[in-house]
Amino acid sequence: MTPILPDVFLQRPIAHRALHDISDNRPENGRAAIRAAIDAGYGIEIDLQMTSDNRAMVFHDYDMTRLTGQSGPIRQVTSAQAQATSLLYADDGIPTLDEVLDMVAGKVPLLIEFKDQDGAMGLDVGPLEQDAVRALQGYDGPVALMSFNPNSVAELARLAPHLPRGIVTGSYQPKVELLPRKVCDHLRDIPDFDRVGASFISHEVHDLTRPRVVELKARGVPILCWTVRSPEQEAEARKIADNVTFEGYLAPHPG
Repeated sequence: MTPILPDVFLQRPIAHRALHDISDNRPENGRAAIRAAIDAGYGIEIDLQMTSDNRAMVFHDYDMTRLTGQSGPIRQVTSAQAQATSLLYADDGIPTLDEVLDMVAGKVPLLIEFKDQDGAMGLDVGPLEQDAVRALQGYDGPVALMSFNPNSVAELARLAPHLPRGIVTGSYQPKVELLPRKVCDHLRDIPDFDRVGASFISHEVHDLTRPRVVELKARGVPILCWTVRSPEQEAEARKIADNVTFEGYLAPHPG
């Protein structure tokens, strides 16, 4: 039976890569941004990448340059090296998933995105999902897992069938996604939703009127969306989406 996405994920806006703001020394996916989101009562979206020793790190990019100033793929350093690599606009390094789970500790909903480790949304997945599920053992709080790669979602269904899982979806433009056209054409209409036992999608905000999204919504599937960057865009997105993942402003919430 497919686990249900807890209602709390539809009630409070979700801070994209936590409540980041480099002007306040809160880089994305960093500890300060996570603390700020908790203090503000927002849900938190984080990203996972994997190190050379197969540890789940809270980090968005495949290459470390943009976020740390140190070039090279995060997948080619150890977890200890990643933790010792300071984030730009912060005095601390890349956090492990274990540490972030200890910080959040169920205070707010946590939406975890697994970045594709295959390179082309294929079947070469497993180690990142395994370490994340290890870290999540005994975690007491609302959590949901998702990935653009439906094979990652299928692996999560196998490893942690009790945890709600979803597919991150979008318009899949090959030049934007840097993926073969055939892969984009396949994934664009979300064909794997039922196969992987997904309970929600998180869809690109500019593409919410896609017929497949409307169809899933009509089935009662929760629709999240990414990434909303203004109150005006949020108001438009909420005509279809049940909740928003936001950044660059403070989305209103029930308090």
